[in-house]
Amino acid sequence: MRIMHISTRLIVGGSQENTILSCMGQSDAGHEVSLVYGPIHGPEGSMLQDVEGHGGIESIESPNMVRQIAPIRDLKCFHDLTRLIEKIKPDVVHTHSSKAGILGRHAARKAGTQAIVHTIHGLPFHPYQSRLKNRIYRDLEARAAKRCDAIVCVADAMRDQALAHGVGRPDQYITIRSGMNTGSFLDERSDRDEWRSRFGFSSSDYVVGTVARLAELKGHDDLLDALADDLRADDGLKLLWVGDGFHGERIRTRIRALGLQDSIVEAGRCDPQDIPAIMHSIDLLAHPSWREGLPRTVPQALLSGTPVVAHDVDGTREVVIEGRTGRLVSPGDHDRLRKAILDARRNPMMEKELAENGRRLCAEMFSQEKMVEELQKLYESLLD
Repeated sequence: MRIMHISTRLIVGGSQENTILSCMGQSDAGHEVSLVYGPIHGPEGSMLQDVEGHGGIESIESPNMVRQIAPIRDLKCFHDLTRLIEKIKPDVVHTHSSKAGILGRHAARKAGTQAIVHTIHGLPFHPYQSRLKNRIYRDLEARAAKRCDAIVCVADAMRDQALAHGVGRPDQYITIRSGMNTGSFLDERSDRDEWRSRFGFSSSDYVVGTVARLAELKGHDDLLDALADDLRADDGLKLLWVGDGFHGERIRTRIRALGLQDSIVEAGRCDPQDIPAIMHSIDLLAHPSWREGLPRTVPQALLSGTPVVAHDVDGTREVVIEGRTGRLVSPGDHDRLRKAILDARRNPMMEKELAENGRRLCAEMFSQEKMVEELQKLYESLLD
């Protein structure tokens, strides 16, 4: 098959990694694969080098594809994509993220593409923005859904929320979990102490890690609200934050104001290849994000045998099952977040048992090979 993927930005992130691994798997299977993306800028970092380093994938920058709403550039981007699709003539156009999904689906339909697929990694409308923005995004997504043949969701929660807001038809939806190289997390490692020492932690420190962009609604402020007093009082409790973003300077200013510079290690952007080692080096993953599709960092921690405390939102609860594979906390409940983290510290054997349950659950669910195989079946069914 000739397959074209379209993604808004190839920054370091879960949806981008999902897209790139799909491209790699399909290219390795002998398909002709192209990946179209918008300009990459900002502190989050770029994953373009992963695409170019793999080989066999044609990478194409679409200069007018920008994340923010920009009517003139959006119209130009629509025409750019239409011409590009007409030139390459892919059998399948597969779009990712909101902006690329809306413009790409309309362009693919206008160009006469036989099979059009969109993946919802996370919905653009949510309770934490204005009603006007939500209405615009819902209307745009509902119209774009009429221009595609199938809608892939990384979690059942995305399907349920989209349908509840009038986006698409039930028969369009299929859940395909976001695949990853599970082996790199499942493999036992002997370099835990080495990685801890890189970040300045001792073997006796209890390290709570968070792997997420320093962005709005990712929950870094919640950790400060929940743990500030404990961090000041206990030299053995530490936070490790992996990732960067546009909220970085604001969060750093708050850390200084709280006097927590010695308790929080900001690792900044890390090579995605280092994430398995980081997951094995921490004692607990805290992921208090307020909205998600299904955050990759959560199954990555569980695959590594690392306990998880997370906000009870969206697809997170499909992997973190309270009392079985981890601990869930209602968003905004800082007392409960604090208690869950401190209880995990006091009861390491119980939390490890939960993490092992999660490890078994995620080992097959998030296989990269399974994701590529299920996408292949979907494409073939649509083309048939």
